Amino acid sequence: MTVAEQSSPIGWDDVSDTNPALPQRVLVVDDSKMQRRLLTANLRKWGYEVLEAASGQEGLAICQEQDVSLILSDWVMPEMSGPEFCRAFRELAQDNYGYFILLTSKGSSDEVAQGLNSGADDFLTKPVSSGELRARLRAGERVLKMQAALIDKNEIVNSTLKRIETLYDALNHDLSEARHLQQSLVRETDITIPEGRIGLNLTPSGHVGGDLVGKFRINPHSVGLFSLDVSGHGVTSALMTARLAGYLSGLSPSQNMAIRQVGSGEFIARDPADTVSDLNELLLRELETEHYFTIALCIVDLKTGEMHSVQAGHPHPVLQRQGENAQLLGEGGMPVGLIPQAPFTSFKVQLQPGDRVVLHSDGITEAEDPQGNMFEEEGFLSFLEDTRYAENHDLLNQLLTKLRTYTRKDEFDDDVSALIFDYHGPAT
Repeated sequence: MTVAEQSSPIGWDDVSDTNPALPQRVLVVDDSKMQRRLLTANLRKWGYEVLEAASGQEGLAICQEQDVSLILSDWVMPEMSGPEFCRAFRELAQDNYGYFILLTSKGSSDEVAQGLNSGADDFLTKPVSSGELRARLRAGERVLKMQAALIDKNEIVNSTLKRIETLYDALNHDLSEARHLQQSLVRETDITIPEGRIGLNLTPSGHVGGDLVGKFRINPHSVGLFSLDVSGHGVTSALMTARLAGYLSGLSPSQNMAIRQVGSGEFIARDPADTVSDLNELLLRELETEHYFTIALCIVDLKTGEMHSVQAGHPHPVLQRQGENAQLLGEGGMPVGLIPQAPFTSFKVQLQPGDRVVLHSDGITEAEDPQGNMFEEEGFLSFLEDTRYAENHDLLNQLLTKLRTYTRKDEFDDDVSALIFDYHGPAT
């Protein structure tokens, strides 16, 4: 302590009010025993619990062993000054914040800035009135209370985040299982039959999606092929997709709405337009959902090569014939589930040996590059032309690679699905 500071006694006014919410623990650090005693006597009168230290080093030792919420420290002390003590205090690993007040006769703006830059929270110039000190201590208490409240709220937030993380992990696990279940709807992705070959791909944009491609055997000489896309994404779309898969299942012919049983017990195909019309009424009448879907449904007579199809708001089926440009089939049609008694019309195409039929979702044609340009039908047809002689299932893998290159993304913004049917002609 300097001679100037020793000659600056601390003046005390009688402050008799007490705070029943105390005591807070206060550490008084001063190399002057008299100054410590004066401070300590008044702090205890106000209800504080007081610890004393004669130096910065002694103060640090106390802070390492005990939780100190408020510190009053003289500026000028031998070996370690008040600002040096403050910096060392701030470097201690403590759970709670300590409010630090420097006491000194120094009063220039540069000296005040130096003290505050050392980590001090407040600054009092000697001689200190008890009223001013009391007010500064109360300000410190408010800061400490706010800090304690913030810690409590952070603990609540952290606890909540942990619960959310646990729920998210469980949800993520469930969604992963749901993805496996949805992809199990496409049990086989590379199917060889005597009359040709069928390749299928289903790549949801997230865990689960609203696309579905599939095939079902109607009888020994005919097969059904379909591609559908439920509006929206996520769980509700996937649930509806699973429901629709049951209506077009090859595992339960009696429940498949695209086929019917005749008197002989044989199953035959219904008109695809009638099937979609019934699905439209079923969706509006029973499923009670705001979702709708688009579909391309084809019934192929494997003996004759006649393909009977309907397009309901879905991207055009594509016919590739050797020596000819790719041809878009269908006239568009309305999505399923928008209005009652919507009109749906089927059309026929005569397949020839060597023809390739492609059904696909708009996740392909509407895929965007980083500039927002869509792949479009032209890009898809160009790709099909470039891969005309690729093996059926290899073509699907090349398509996914092409789209990832085009979008520069590993995950697509929309579900991507496609079915490719290579017709080899009737079985011999």
